[in-house]
Amino acid sequence: MLRWLLPPDVSDPGDLPEFAQTVAALKAGQLVGVPTETVYGLAADASNPAACAAIFAAKGRPHFNPLIAHVENLKAAERHAVFDARALALASAFWPGALTLVLPKRADSPVCDLATAGLDSIALRVPAAPVMRALARAVGAPLAAPSANRSGAFPERRRMRLPTTSVPCLRC
Repeated sequence: MLRWLLPPDVSDPGDLPEFAQTVAALKAGQLVGVPTETVYGLAADASNPAACAAIFAAKGRPHFNPLIAHVENLKAAERHAVFDARALALASAFWPGALTLVLPKRADSPVCDLATAGLDSIALRVPAAPVMRALARAVGAPLAAPSANRSGAFPERRRMRLPTTSVPCLRC
């Protein structure tokens, strides 16, 4: 059954008991239901190929469709992509927020090829949702976090209308 971690408006999730469980689940390669700034999502460690494969399987998502890697801040993003002056200006102006930048992937980025669909580029976001930034920081890796709906279906903004799945996640 798909369960949800926290409401999206929690400003400091690190003090909540569920937070440590969620971090442990992500580090163990599990998928976790999370609130983002736009819709509910499925999060996984973007450096873990098995965890990313679980996202594709749970969503019925085609493997040629890359995942967005969510990171805690611009400094973390710069560890995964090559930023030019324009990208830095955009990131500085709109992060945290719902802006995704697609940039050349750094050769030393641990984000797995499945997450990037084998491309030389990477999609990065510093989300506005404090929960997502705190999770990325605590896990110590970017989080792949697409919407929680089946691929091609309309994303749900209210968690009570999301379908039940077999994804191992945490507390509602």
